[in-house]
Amino acid sequence: MPTIKDVAKKAGVTVTTVSRVLNNRGYISEVTRKKVYEAMKELNYQPNELARSLYRKKSYLIGLLIPNVAHPFFAELTGYIEYYAYQEGYKILLCNSGQDSSKEKEYIDMLKRHQVDGIIIGSHTLEAEQYLNVKLPIVAIDRYYSNIPYVASDNYKGGILATKLLIQKGCKKIAHISGPLILNTPANNRYKAFKEVATQENVEYFVVETKLNRFEIEEYKKIVRGLFKEHPDIDGIFASGDLIAASVISVAKELNKKIPQDLKIVGYDDINVANLVVPSLTTVRQPIKEIARKAIELILRQIDGEKVEKENILPITLIERETT
Repeated sequence: MPTIKDVAKKAGVTVTTVSRVLNNRGYISEVTRKKVYEAMKELNYQPNELARSLYRKKSYLIGLLIPNVAHPFFAELTGYIEYYAYQEGYKILLCNSGQDSSKEKEYIDMLKRHQVDGIIIGSHTLEAEQYLNVKLPIVAIDRYYSNIPYVASDNYKGGILATKLLIQKGCKKIAHISGPLILNTPANNRYKAFKEVATQENVEYFVVETKLNRFEIEEYKKIVRGLFKEHPDIDGIFASGDLIAASVISVAKELNKKIPQDLKIVGYDDINVANLVVPSLTTVRQPIKEIARKAIELILRQIDGEKVEKENILPITLIERETT
């Protein structure tokens, strides 16, 4: 296996010069730089990334901890985070926790061992706060942690727009299917806004929660069937996610409810499935691309020693389609 000494000999320069080229430090002429790269290519020399990271005091790695990479929202978010990290010269270490708190802790320990420069976390477990006391830059996605900056969409305004739309469309008995409210997350503001608007407009309403640590279509359908069994005359539903809303559409068809004549539905996220289901889904669009860009911006600013804003709320857009 070729060494840095072999590269230096081949290029006709010193080992120090090769090191400076590899770490982009100090002035190196383009002629010398080209000679070093050509020697590396001819020898098939691969630099020791661990040694380079120790020298530079940076690994150029960012850990990304998410609950479920198969979930369309997190899949799209991951794609954008990787893109913006790569644009800044960073690579992503993806950790798919499966919403398992012990697995998350193992991943956090692994990321520390790999000397990542920072961690972006979208944890959906209750215990996450207990092991986030690491001396690394951290950014949270749609989750509150003490002294950790977070990025979220304007969940409160989204909840207001969704609920008001259902009422404006003539709904008299509405329901909100929320995420698990026991989690300390900005997404709970969708629930708060729903309750406030329904109360102010004197409209009968109900709230049901999805289960903690579950992103399963059949589980969502079970919840929706139970809601219709208990309240068969509900005529409007605001779902806290597009997958939940898609499950409502599926169950409504089972029960021969016409959409939007008998039942109007609003989702949240505007993932790709929202425009693919039939009828197409009215939803609140989260700026997923901008959330990813902001998360990378915040983590890089912290890596560079800057102080950043704790609260970073990005605007939403109501997208009206066929379910309303």
